[in-house]
Amino acid sequence: MQSGRCACGEVEYRLTDSLLVTHACHCTWCQRESGTAFALNGVIETSKLELVKGKPLAVLLPSASGKGQEVLRCPSCQVALWSHYAGAGQALAFVRLGTLDDTSHVAPDVHIFTSTKQPWLALPEGARAYPDYYRSADVLTPEAIARRKEALERNG
Repeated sequence: MQSGRCACGEVEYRLTDSLLVTHACHCTWCQRESGTAFALNGVIETSKLELVKGKPLAVLLPSASGKGQEVLRCPSCQVALWSHYAGAGQALAFVRLGTLDDTSHVAPDVHIFTSTKQPWLALPEGARAYPDYYRSADVLTPEAIARRKEALERNG
């Protein structure tokens, strides 16, 4: 079980299961929103993201798809904790892994939208990388695919 929080501690959360996948997203939208070269997001079923303290504020932001995203932020310090994207809706949460209490084990499983990656950033040799997004079967484990499918059907 992993726990995380915002910078001021008003909002705390817990992940009650393992992540389905960890993305290093190099899209220009993530670069802009994070103020850095890429965003590190862990995907998990929203039902397995437990709010321990506080209540995050949902902020609607534009996205490259044109469908927008809902970013859950601390209402006080405004740190982004997780997002919901139009494709998965409320079924999946894309957790900002820098908000975990212990980030020493965090590493991307896959680099996505590398077509807009900063040219000075070299990916590790052998890293799985896709110019855009990927097919789930190419990256997710069979267990993760089943969990994702179940979450989407439950929230469908």
